[in-house]
Amino acid sequence: MPFNIDILEDELLSWGHGILENLLCCRTTGRNIIWATDDYNCWGEGYSFHDCMTIEAICGKNRHVIQPRIAKPLTEQKSRTIEKAEIFSPSWLCNFQNNMIDETWFGRRYVFNKDDVDNKKWKTFHSPIQFPEDKSWTNYVAARRLEITCGEAPYLVSRYDTTTGVLIPVEERIGLLDRKLRVVCENTESVADWLYYAEIAYKSIYGYEWQGDNLILARENLLVSFIEYHQWKFHDFPAKDVIAHFAYIISWNLWQMDGLKFVVPDSCHEEKKINSDLFQSSEETISCEGCEKGNYLRHNGIYCLIKDWEEKDSDTGELGKTIRFVDLMKK
Repeated sequence: MPFNIDILEDELLSWGHGILENLLCCRTTGRNIIWATDDYNCWGEGYSFHDCMTIEAICGKNRHVIQPRIAKPLTEQKSRTIEKAEIFSPSWLCNFQNNMIDETWFGRRYVFNKDDVDNKKWKTFHSPIQFPEDKSWTNYVAARRLEITCGEAPYLVSRYDTTTGVLIPVEERIGLLDRKLRVVCENTESVADWLYYAEIAYKSIYGYEWQGDNLILARENLLVSFIEYHQWKFHDFPAKDVIAHFAYIISWNLWQMDGLKFVVPDSCHEEKKINSDLFQSSEETISCEGCEKGNYLRHNGIYCLIKDWEEKDSDTGELGKTIRFVDLMKK
């Protein structure tokens, strides 16, 4: 079952099991992610900056609302670049930079492929990946990676080149998660083992994004990549409840955040304080201290939550401790 660049939300909805609901969920607020842009105001009610992205808003008669950047009109692409500094990296550049990360981890160059920056391409090595004596393939699969301001997540998964729209075959992909899944495919035989290590890979990959449309596209790309690698390895479509489980993980690991304040976009606000004494009372407007003083620890907005999947939750005793992302900045 091949997928196109533009993944149809109607199809995800038809799979049931809360898959699309998971992809729309903001784990920090418990509601859906917000649009966080005014680009969709023309669609009418429910498409404003602070409105939650709903199934009704992106499915059915509205099924063409969410589109990858390459499918958007050039005028819209240019305006988003000018107004929001939205610039997507081509796959050859993502590959070049991801190769630098792997060079550090492996202690040698050209592990998965050899990049050809001058010609904006790469040559994939198809023989099984060899690991250093002091590291194993499971270490690599579990190594944590983060893509900041991830857009459609081209550094994590490279289903297509975000600048040209060209689909990339599974065996030629270069994303950080693509590399982990390739290693899992090379070192497992059974479906159970593959799923076990694929889950570890997905729990090790993180990314955040401001705009809701980009975030849902990034989440969809990670989810469909899971399906595509499963089909590539086993020539079979994974069970829908398994897809839903991975959608749940993705909804925690790719989240909506202001990357400078570490809060839900535009959630900082003014507060009213009533001062009163024996004779009179007055109202005082108090601005967000973090915004005023540039202190990322003092915002009154909603600080974003993520999962540390290796730590136990104190309430449930199960792996998957909920933490504030901002608290990682203290370490």
